[in-house]
Amino acid sequence: MSDKKNGKPDDKTVDDLFKAAAAEGTISPASMQALELVDPGAQIQAALGVRALDVQSSEVVLVTIMPDDSGSIRFAGNAQTVRDGHNLVLDALAASRQGGNVLVHTRYLNGTILFPYCALDGAVRMDATNYDPNQGTPLYEQSVVLLGTVLAKAQELADAGVPVRTVTLLITDGADEHSGRVRARDVAALVGDLARAESHIVAAMGIDDGGNTDFRRVFREMGIEDRWILTPGNSPTEIRRAFQVFSQSAVRASQGGAVFSKTAVGGFAN
Repeated sequence: MSDKKNGKPDDKTVDDLFKAAAAEGTISPASMQALELVDPGAQIQAALGVRALDVQSSEVVLVTIMPDDSGSIRFAGNAQTVRDGHNLVLDALAASRQGGNVLVHTRYLNGTILFPYCALDGAVRMDATNYDPNQGTPLYEQSVVLLGTVLAKAQELADAGVPVRTVTLLITDGADEHSGRVRARDVAALVGDLARAESHIVAAMGIDDGGNTDFRRVFREMGIEDRWILTPGNSPTEIRRAFQVFSQSAVRASQGGAVFSKTAVGGFAN
């Protein structure tokens, strides 16, 4: 199907991509139902970024990050630390030997797209002008949108004959509060589909909120395995360390299929 806006016959809509994934068994009926809850078409289309047919690499690793932009990040004094952590991940990937095979995308927890999928040299660094955490915590809803985006982009690349692996990081400093009908089980359906494909890593970081939230329980209910859960304390040092641990795993995962598989099985190297 042509993209009606751009008139490019090789572009596919989000609906096209999900239909193809469903036909191939990549997306389960449960995941399709979860995606229908958030009606993500426009949100995902805006994030797909560089066209698969314009990708020059013989294989691609998608690194996708969802920083928390809820007000509690600012109230806890962690805004700059989260900016620094995100930028640290970009720097580590850019410095790696396989950086040319990486496409990155950052969408904030409340849905703002910092940049769609692009090569590392096109990524936007987080700073005080583009990141002012002052919103809510729609953790489940936006996790569905983000993981749907990962699935759609991976399908687009696969349809173009480009082998693809993905590494995704969800970040929050509190439990879900604003997701409406979307529940943890809806996120778990998507995480499960990604896990079955054996070419995806879904990780999560829960920044301590004074002991009010059991982040391991929250993330387990979302389908994320213990080995891919980080629970730093609420201090700049611990948060930066958690981002560093994720960046090391993302770099390892970008180094080839065998290394990716070993990384996926091993989880974070703390």
